[in-house]
Amino acid sequence: MMNQKVEMQVDPDEDTEWNDILRKHGVIPERPPSPTEQLEEALQDAVVKQWDNRLEGKDLDELEALEDEEDEDFLEEYKQKRLKELSDLSKASQYGRVYPVTKPEYKTEITDASNDTFVLVHLSLQSSLQSRLLSSLWSSLAAKFPELKFVDIPGSRAIENYPDANCPTILIYRNGDVVKQLITLTQLGGNATNLKDLEKVLVDIGSVKDSDKRLIINSEDEDLQETHRLRFMKKSLRSNNDDDDDDDFFD
Repeated sequence: MMNQKVEMQVDPDEDTEWNDILRKHGVIPERPPSPTEQLEEALQDAVVKQWDNRLEGKDLDELEALEDEEDEDFLEEYKQKRLKELSDLSKASQYGRVYPVTKPEYKTEITDASNDTFVLVHLSLQSSLQSRLLSSLWSSLAAKFPELKFVDIPGSRAIENYPDANCPTILIYRNGDVVKQLITLTQLGGNATNLKDLEKVLVDIGSVKDSDKRLIINSEDEDLQETHRLRFMKKSLRSNNDDDDDDDFFD
């Protein structure tokens, strides 16, 4: 009597010991990753990353306040890292004002200087309203971010026959190359361009970290948090007073 082969139906998606054996020998393909497992892994990675970076952006006072919550050695290591960052920033903070530059100085003061820091150039035109606005903003930014070099040179002196209509022009140099160029302030806010618009450019090009507390948007966040804190305190005081009144009523 001949042996008859019985065909077995195998569901390759089933998680069984038999299927594991078949997968091991390449009879059926590996199971695709579960969307749920992938989501759980992504969430776990996000939690781990958030925990690992929990001290990023905190100043020394905030780090001191965490002494009872964090491992002493780890916190000390992180404080030393912040101190080094502050020291490096202090050493780099050698500018702090807008430097007028002539054409013969262009290579030394701008192109070569960009090997050490970002150099932000304003090709100016005194008769241009936007150029005068940018000059004022340039001074504020230079004082606020003294590790960056801000310079000013009339457009016609920097480039022969440079069109007045192109002024103001912003050129940003790093490592000898132009990494950002803006012709007039049209792409920012036009005649309404403000510090926040220019700070966004600084963050976009990587010259300032988006966590930097000197940024207007971060200062506004802190002011908003303080406003909310004061409002909560006032609300709590009112609530306590109301409770005292109720107690008096029932006495």
